Amino acid sequence: MALDPQMQAILDQAAAAGGKPFHAMSPVEARQAIDVMFAAFRGNPAEIGRVEDRKLPGPAGDIPVRIYSPAGRGPFGVLIYFHGGGWVIGNIETHDSLCRDLTKQAGIVTISVDYRLAPEHKFPAAPEDCYAVTKWVGANTALLSVDADKIAVGGDSAGGNLAAVVTLMARDRGAPKIAYQALIYPATDASNSTPSQKEFMKDGYILSKADMDWFYGHYFKPGDSTNPYASPALAKDLKGLPPALVLTAAYDPLRDEGEAYGEALRKAGVPVKISRYEGVCHGFVSMAAALDEGKRAVAEIASELHKAIGT
Repeated sequence: MALDPQMQAILDQAAAAGGKPFHAMSPVEARQAIDVMFAAFRGNPAEIGRVEDRKLPGPAGDIPVRIYSPAGRGPFGVLIYFHGGGWVIGNIETHDSLCRDLTKQAGIVTISVDYRLAPEHKFPAAPEDCYAVTKWVGANTALLSVDADKIAVGGDSAGGNLAAVVTLMARDRGAPKIAYQALIYPATDASNSTPSQKEFMKDGYILSKADMDWFYGHYFKPGDSTNPYASPALAKDLKGLPPALVLTAAYDPLRDEGEAYGEALRKAGVPVKISRYEGVCHGFVSMAAALDEGKRAVAEIASELHKAIGT
């Protein structure tokens, strides 16, 4: 299938602006570039009941979070959200619009986590921060006015990786109970050897295999890539994990590993919905303000979350 015309227009605009691929930038430059890129797709932020910035205890100090609450009275279901950006870039602000949309459309509380980034903080800093917030939420549901039986995790790209990893951690460590996982074009296999990784080796589709190599190079120390908490596809046992939505994009090097992880979950007895969006590239969900397929994907994610943890 050809690229969606709106997606093609976005790529053409990016090419005309002369932006460099991630792998040609320093982490600082990439962080600045992603801030500009996401700001261009922010649109009009959805109005919700309440937004609060807080700091929660983590393994190496306080972790900033942003709590989005819908209008009305709880207890609500809660989504703990981990932003994308290859564990190197991205932050609460880059994903503010998406978290607002999910909160409003699903009728849930969303807690966005500003976990530590590489290369300053390499693996396992990010998953340990994300797990710490998730565990804290599970232990403080009454304080947050959320339902202890309706805790979900989710994220896009590297954040999808972190969401998958947190479900493994929670199962392995005995808490908290996670009811659902929403994995948006997740990175699940650091080998970078799938057919879609090879298909999208070149620049021009938002993310390339070279970019993924760059991100992994900043995130991992030698030997880290085979740890299941880094590459969840390598987990020996996926039984007992929560139901999942795995959403992928056709023009994305992460497409095949995301879908393979969904099939592996299904084989382990986990209820899974795998949803591929044709004609679009990595990151398209965050482009919903300018991309109809992005709007459709946000609506699907919100619908699945509402069915799983809504009230």
